[in-house]
Amino acid sequence: MGTEREHLKKELSLGLWEKYLTVWIAICIVVGLLMGRFVPAFGQFMESLKFAQLSIPIGILLFFMMYPTVVGIRFSDVKQATRNPKPLIVTVIANWIIAPPLMTFLANTFLAGSPQYIPGLILLGLSPCTAMVMWWMYLAKGDMAQGLINTAINALLMLGLYAPLAAFYLGVSGIPVPWDLIALSVLVFIALPVTAGAISRNLIVKKKGEEYFKDKFNPVVGKISIVALLLTLIVLFSFEGQTILNDPLLVGYLALPNLLHYAIMIAWTYPLGYFLGWKYESAIDTTIIGSSSHFEVAIAVAVTLYGIGSGAALATVIGPLFEVPLMLLLVKLGLRTRKYFPKKKAPWSN
Repeated sequence: MGTEREHLKKELSLGLWEKYLTVWIAICIVVGLLMGRFVPAFGQFMESLKFAQLSIPIGILLFFMMYPTVVGIRFSDVKQATRNPKPLIVTVIANWIIAPPLMTFLANTFLAGSPQYIPGLILLGLSPCTAMVMWWMYLAKGDMAQGLINTAINALLMLGLYAPLAAFYLGVSGIPVPWDLIALSVLVFIALPVTAGAISRNLIVKKKGEEYFKDKFNPVVGKISIVALLLTLIVLFSFEGQTILNDPLLVGYLALPNLLHYAIMIAWTYPLGYFLGWKYESAIDTTIIGSSSHFEVAIAVAVTLYGIGSGAALATVIGPLFEVPLMLLLVKLGLRTRKYFPKKKAPWSN
């Protein structure tokens, strides 16, 4: 009873940003779509700002989303997480053994009449997320140290596995791997935030104390990360707002295999963590990492192989737009069901 009161008190004390985050996300998606439709020059300008195929505005905003998620990670937490390799193994199996053939099957099944879009979805299925995935784990109250390790390892595996798997599933030889984009993604979304987080945490704790860091500093940067997320959504949806609003049937057509892919990956990874007796934090981390995609890499390869105006490129752009609301639903599912983790042993099993 006392715990419930404390939880309720904490909920009531949340600021407007945190308490109505779902509402703000919905508003920003709509604003982005409308800007893309009625002020297309904004989206075109934002999309033109690139460095090594990475959108500069998105890169900056994602950095400010990632920093608050990793600033609280201590080195001792990371060391502890390395002693639990099972979640990492499951994410590797999910991302590199199950996701590619599953997306290939769904794309070929549902888009059989429109083969020009199929390669784009296959490329998405081959691209595990290394950016917003940390934010979703942060919102879902996952194990950030474990999530960081799992995300970093899967990002590094892209360097060796992406090209041969893409060549196999697409049936195309000489797949161009955007080494610069992958390296820059690892740098911007993992190395820089982790380094900045570790240095700033150490300096603040040394100067102001652990209590100040937890009670004063963390809440402020948490709000900055929410603002960065909302601005990211406006920019992201403005890129294709015109296409989405002008041809919603095409968007739905391309979204169906994508949504099924997310749903299937979530449907087996999350219960697996429960039945293996994992704590909630490890289970939700594994599910988020195993079901999300790195759209920048998929877009870059699709544009290089098939051209900027191709159906494949369009499919890679439209697909991830549905990932945001889906991941938000997954976060809510996790928070509602975490009380059931870890699985309790039956009395007779002892």
